[in-house]
Amino acid sequence: MTKIGIILGSTRPGRNGEAVAKWVYELAKQRTDAEFELVDLLDYKLPHLDEIVPPSMGQYTQPHTLEWAQKIASFDGFVMVTPEYNHSTSGALKNAIDFLFAEWNNKAVGFVSYGSVGGARAVEHLRLISAELKMADVRSQVMLTLHHDFENFSVFKPGAHQEDALHTTLDQVVEWSRALAPLRATA
Repeated sequence: MTKIGIILGSTRPGRNGEAVAKWVYELAKQRTDAEFELVDLLDYKLPHLDEIVPPSMGQYTQPHTLEWAQKIASFDGFVMVTPEYNHSTSGALKNAIDFLFAEWNNKAVGFVSYGSVGGARAVEHLRLISAELKMADVRSQVMLTLHHDFENFSVFKPGAHQEDALHTTLDQVVEWSRALAPLRATA
């Protein structure tokens, strides 16, 4: 069974991302085409990147890196839930991505973003990062705006149309994860 990790990319106190990621997970786990798991960066306590050797060498030494690598390696694809901070993704998500290399390779990735303009700029940065990590980013994405999908900018109440966008994104992530399986098998 294809296994997809839903990565909650914010560690900020009072984060809106927790409600968004739980919404993604609750809808995803109703599907029968893949297994889904919610991965909260708060559970991994990653410091700022502290490996001496570049991640592309695969010579991890820190226990937190080894634990993170094992978790990410267990997935066939991902949905990254990201806020938009200062026209980009969160530092916590970027840092978590930067810890690893091969564990991301030949896997599909989709995005659910939120912010004043739906987190679109955060996703654009993540698409560039994903390409460098040999990930296949899917076309569809979910963009949640603080003005329309949150009450008082903090209580998550997505518009009904967002569920359709999420299912399209999940469809694409699952399809591409399966399509990339032969590449992962030979890596």
